Amino acid sequence: MKYALDPQLSLAAKLLPTLDLSDIDSQRRKTAGLGTGLTPTADQSDVVVDELHVPGPAGSPDVRMRIYRPQRVGSDSLPSVYDLHPGGFVLGSIESNDAANRALAVEIPALVVSVDYRLAPETPFPGALEDCYAGLSWLHAHASQLAGDASRIMLHGYSAGGGLAAALALVARDRGGPAITFQYLGAPQLDDRLATDSMKRFTDTPFATRSTAQRSWNAYLGVGVPGSAHVTAHAAPARATDLTGLPPAYIAVAEFDPMRDEGIAYAQALLAAGVSVELHLFPGTFHSSFIVDTAEVSRREIAEKATVLRLASTLKR
Repeated sequence: MKYALDPQLSLAAKLLPTLDLSDIDSQRRKTAGLGTGLTPTADQSDVVVDELHVPGPAGSPDVRMRIYRPQRVGSDSLPSVYDLHPGGFVLGSIESNDAANRALAVEIPALVVSVDYRLAPETPFPGALEDCYAGLSWLHAHASQLAGDASRIMLHGYSAGGGLAAALALVARDRGGPAITFQYLGAPQLDDRLATDSMKRFTDTPFATRSTAQRSWNAYLGVGVPGSAHVTAHAAPARATDLTGLPPAYIAVAEFDPMRDEGIAYAQALLAAGVSVELHLFPGTFHSSFIVDTAEVSRREIAEKATVLRLASTLKR
């Protein structure tokens, strides 16, 4: 099928590999460095980067965290961006968003904290989500020690990271956990049922396809589980029937992305629940097309993320 891609993305789309999750180990090797250096980076001298391990979920290993702090900002009470990397629940690591997180720390400015959650299928649901919750709880408890403000914690995630961010907002609400002021959900992976129009139609789109999503959900939830009655809203936020009390959200979707319609539907559901939402569909784009940062539409998407988070950084809960 032909797609009316943005002309500046069209050639790159032919060169980018399609994610093949039939061999996850091989795909991890192929995509290990993808995205790490393709977004604007801050001057190394402007950002202090630390790593540490924090207590994980009960009975589980500690969770590795990477913390980015703008060096030249005088405030001792910075807002925090809690970053959850992409990768279909099976790919990626704390390194995936390193360049982008360095830039965000300076551009917002904010304390950016990235969590290295465990991957499926080795660790299926709810392992990754519980890792993310453990890290969030630690950040909330220790924000002041990091020169952060515990009352201003924003979530940020793209793709599966966006799905985890949406799920984390639900978990924090349901458990009476740390207050979250904002959720940035980029092309979020939210619905295991694979029944939306975009999911049915976009079977050969660049980079990610319906098959990619299907294999991803099978790895995360277990083969045969996606689409069944056993899947909870914490596993797939599109299943949620009560979205009241969640923090305001910004949702970005790509025009030719199998996950496009589930992002739009989630924005509509949040609005129906009385949650403030901004929804932006970037025309001519595909899943993760922002990594082609020579395209004007990609530069707009990257710049808008910083703007949105900067404006949201003043919110408190």
